[in-house]
Amino acid sequence: MADIHALKKLDLNLLKVFESLYVEQNMTRTADVLHITPSAVSHAIKRLRECLGDPLFQRSNNRMLPTPACQRMAPLIIDNLTRLRQIMQHWGEFQPLTSEHHFRIGMHYALEPSILPALTTRLALMAPNVTFSSVKVDRVTLTRDLSAGHMDLALDVALPIKSPVQHQKLIDDEFCVLMRKQHPLTKSMNIKMYFDAKHIGVSNRSSGASVEDLSFQQLGMSRKVVIRCQNYYAAKSMVANSDNLLTLPRRLAEHLSQDDVELIDLPIKIAPISTHLYWHKNTEQDSALDWLRSLFKGIFED
Repeated sequence: MADIHALKKLDLNLLKVFESLYVEQNMTRTADVLHITPSAVSHAIKRLRECLGDPLFQRSNNRMLPTPACQRMAPLIIDNLTRLRQIMQHWGEFQPLTSEHHFRIGMHYALEPSILPALTTRLALMAPNVTFSSVKVDRVTLTRDLSAGHMDLALDVALPIKSPVQHQKLIDDEFCVLMRKQHPLTKSMNIKMYFDAKHIGVSNRSSGASVEDLSFQQLGMSRKVVIRCQNYYAAKSMVANSDNLLTLPRRLAEHLSQDDVELIDLPIKIAPISTHLYWHKNTEQDSALDWLRSLFKGIFED
């Protein structure tokens, strides 16, 4: 059991050693990373073991493997250490050219192909030492994740969000259709031909209609989805080798289009899909996050 009195006096430098050992799983490598001796690593972990009342790590050949309790708690500790570093990085005015800031960006996986290459290119020019992580957006916990700093901002479709989360529409993207080269419908496709065809649907949910299918339903129409998968790259590969059609946002389709597929207009008018930028109002005065929001707005304006 943890020693409550000892925890109140805990040297936070011990957690830095703990984090490194958890990642490296080796005393010598941890010492090298932290520029201290293996003896100092061992002493730090011993003090932490005494505070927490747990062995934390067990030796297995040349590796230091986490105990079950350590495995359960380490990600939480490391996540909070990361957040603390980010808070300290926010101190003072943000200088893109010299900053080594790390951003956590919430993003639906379908947006990554069309956004991350442009983001990477701009960062290389404007903020060469800045890094980022693209993390999954959980729409149920979005407000809490932004408030807790688990992500700095998020990009997703239009959501019923209210204060303290702020949002701004970045783009409206129309739907189009991908099909294989030489598909019978590449030359001409009307509404009847579209709905008579077989389709591939993409959703990371186990059930329920996709955005485009909801729009079709509002018009009293439905299509024949014969395959449902979770990834547009997989769907595109299947389309390239079958007569199935893939309906998707044009911005994404342009990034997936290659010599083996054809992109054509959707023969029926439905509402476009909107991409919005979301952030917590408490970060509006943060110069680093204000810069990042402006960067995303620039990407979508091009």
